[in-house]
Amino acid sequence: MTLPATQPTASASIPEQSTVQTIAFIGGGNMASAIIGGLIRQGWPVERICVVEPWDEQRSRLQTQFGLTAQAQADASLESCGLVVWAVKPQTFKTAAMACRPWTGQALHLSVAAGIRSDSMADWLGTERLVRAMPNTPALVGQGMTGLYARPSVSQADRQWVNDVLAPTGQLLWLEHEQQLDVVTALSGSGPAYVFYFIESMVQAGVDMGLSQAQAHQLAVATFTGASALAQASDEAPKVLRQRVTSPGGTTFAAISHLEASAVQTHFVDAMRAAAHRAQELGDEFGR
Repeated sequence: MTLPATQPTASASIPEQSTVQTIAFIGGGNMASAIIGGLIRQGWPVERICVVEPWDEQRSRLQTQFGLTAQAQADASLESCGLVVWAVKPQTFKTAAMACRPWTGQALHLSVAAGIRSDSMADWLGTERLVRAMPNTPALVGQGMTGLYARPSVSQADRQWVNDVLAPTGQLLWLEHEQQLDVVTALSGSGPAYVFYFIESMVQAGVDMGLSQAQAHQLAVATFTGASALAQASDEAPKVLRQRVTSPGGTTFAAISHLEASAVQTHFVDAMRAAAHRAQELGDEFGR
């Protein structure tokens, strides 16, 4: 069983924790920036956001974009943080965790790192208050999809805080079993790349058949946007919606028949299985 997806509301306000708590981000890349941007749009005070980012270029970007002064390494200032968001690469998580552990034992921890399991994080950080999240890049424009899993020690108030922090990035879906996050990684975490791949292919086809790059791009992107909106608004299954467009003997029928003859759907499902398998491998490889 899974909890229903939740969507942010236009009237999102500052969560009450912000009156007493500071949020730390370990890593200041794209996903951290998406969350930070959402918090600031809600009215979260910039002075209550702490970022640890070792790269000079990223720290400079955060200063320019948000007015944040990020620090190059962890220190005792993290002791005042009630929530620590882990936005680091899987291969650097353990090193970063061990560096932060002396000052973050009191905090709730939220990880957006792919593959790293909560058992590993609990061991490295010395706490059970851990939530794993698998967001995707549309979070950068407030249209993301994030799967979430909380360890048993995470309270309902902790879950609500995570909801408040992530709501500006898009929809949220809580899961009961951690292993489901590998599937989320394959489906929605990596999913934008699949969409971009199809858009890229459609644009190429349009150009090859005589359209300009700009024309083909506009048509392809608008088609994905519109079809996604229709799928979201409709009570009918995607298969039924597809069949409604596919008149026997027509142009769409010719295209779908070609795709089916090439077993594209089978290959596509296999591709997502490969992504899920890689997520499991990341946990095995970097979770020790």
